Amino acid sequence: MDDRNARAEAAEATFSVAARRFHWWTVLLLAIQIPVGIFMSFRGNYLKVWDGLTNTLYSSHKLLGIVIFVLVLARLLYRLVHGAPADEPTITWWQRGGGHFNHWALYLALLVVPVLGYVGVSYYPALDIFGLFSLPALVAPDQAAAARVFRWHMIGALAIILLIGMHVGAAFFHYVIRKDGVLRRMWVRAGRLG
Repeated sequence: MDDRNARAEAAEATFSVAARRFHWWTVLLLAIQIPVGIFMSFRGNYLKVWDGLTNTLYSSHKLLGIVIFVLVLARLLYRLVHGAPADEPTITWWQRGGGHFNHWALYLALLVVPVLGYVGVSYYPALDIFGLFSLPALVAPDQAAAARVFRWHMIGALAIILLIGMHVGAAFFHYVIRKDGVLRRMWVRAGRLG
């Protein structure tokens, strides 16, 4: 009976299966999107190489950006409807506040950065994806405006990388140093721990 109660408490203290899936799909897509964006920018903006590979990278980046935006929007709506488990009881107030700030800042950045990218490609205009379809233009072409929007898109992408770094660093701090239950709340098999 005690083992069953311990498992029920562990499952209650973890995120739901759906929330964990949203989280890990976002992680996977960002693990692809960030290197694609860096390599794409390096080839196009710095090397000035405009070939089939560069075009494929740009199309991939745009398509992944749309998928990430939709996924994060669905994840945020799920979180607002279903909530999250109570915070780990052993963490301090400043860790709790920092964690909440980091999570909500990530949600915001993961929604704003793709929108900036979409506005940027509308201004450029570079709305074609793999030659299969074109995104609808949001604004009239304006190269100077595109450059400004892409600068903010890049700053936002760097902010996402920084926030992810803080998020991962905090997770490892809790796992390795504090040895508390923070990381396992979102781990793939979290509901089976206990």
